[in-house]
Amino acid sequence: MHTCYDFEGVKWPGTCQMSGAGEWLLVSGQLALKDGKLVGENDPHAQAMQCFANLSAVLSLADATLQDVVKLTCFATSSAAYTGYAAIKSTLFTTRPPAGTTVIVAGLLVTGALLEVEALAHRRLVRRRPKVARRKGRG
Repeated sequence: MHTCYDFEGVKWPGTCQMSGAGEWLLVSGQLALKDGKLVGENDPHAQAMQCFANLSAVLSLADATLQDVVKLTCFATSSAAYTGYAAIKSTLFTTRPPAGTTVIVAGLLVTGALLEVEALAHRRLVRRRPKVARRKGRG
């Protein structure tokens, strides 16, 4: 069983923005969309910044951050788009960078989108230990 995380009013048919299963969070591909509109047309740096901003916002729904990300997958429409993505990624993950894969694709679902970024994150769930009744020692 998993938990589905979505923003209010943002729903794609048959999927959720992120699903959580125990300590694992699987974030659907994030495009450079803000308020339903593409950000940074023909600008891979601007699109990468928005993709990561969206990724961060989705992770926050489960009290997680970019520092919890252990794997990124980027779908880029060109090597030039990848260069913009890599530049932004390197500023966000300066220590303990996640594993990553990039795939060059012919196109993405939203016209003009240059990048789509999905993530796998691992968060530690805070588990409270049950209180144990302690007996007072004699003496």
